[in-house]
Amino acid sequence: MTDLRDIHALVTGAGSGIGEQIARALSSAGARVSLMGRTHTTLVSVAQSLDHKSQIAVADVTDRPGVAEAVERIVDQHGPIKVLINNAGGAVSESFAAGESDCWDEMIDVNLNGLFNTTRCVLPQMKKLASGRIVTIASTAGLKGYPYVVGYCAAKHGAIGFTRALAAELAGTGITVNAVCPGFTDTPMLSRSIDTIVSKTGRDREEARADLTRMNPQGRLIEPAEVANCVLWLCSSAAGSVNGQALAVDGGETAL
Repeated sequence: MTDLRDIHALVTGAGSGIGEQIARALSSAGARVSLMGRTHTTLVSVAQSLDHKSQIAVADVTDRPGVAEAVERIVDQHGPIKVLINNAGGAVSESFAAGESDCWDEMIDVNLNGLFNTTRCVLPQMKKLASGRIVTIASTAGLKGYPYVVGYCAAKHGAIGFTRALAAELAGTGITVNAVCPGFTDTPMLSRSIDTIVSKTGRDREEARADLTRMNPQGRLIEPAEVANCVLWLCSSAAGSVNGQALAVDGGETAL
């Protein structure tokens, strides 16, 4: 069993879905978890349900000064951060030819600039400790292309490039940097994607969900807890030599 007692972990996008499950997994392993997100009520709800003491930080990862202020506050109150989970993100679907540049900017901002902002704030603490784990929740969209999500795919490919380059730069410091790449996962974000498919195509909701499910060779959606378990392992001492990797949790989709 992974033992993260006395470890302070920060999870962004922790109010629901994969982020919530990662927070639960880390807390169950004994970590003190700081939950960052944009909505106070959802963060409080998650914090109150965790196994160990946790704290919340309301901040948008795209707001660089806001992230810096939030990180400084939680470190002052709860000690240096030794585990950073860059989970906050989002996806917008639109035709590249007909789309607006605002969509591109939004996808790069939340999925790429956001992880830069949080990592830049937390990394100096890890360097002082000569120890740390940085795990970014990327996507299979960082390993392959999907139609109608050019901005999202570009940002997630960038997140994996960020991971590999930073891992190489920090090798030998005691800090590892990795990414986890889930396939279609049963989360509120997937539900919103299905809503978009239905509204734009007029297709039945269950049919749209079934099409996404068929992307996984196992014929099912990934569970958030499966992603969280992979993250938990990367945060453990057992994964000390795993660095600069993009681990697919997709039932074999990207293997085909």
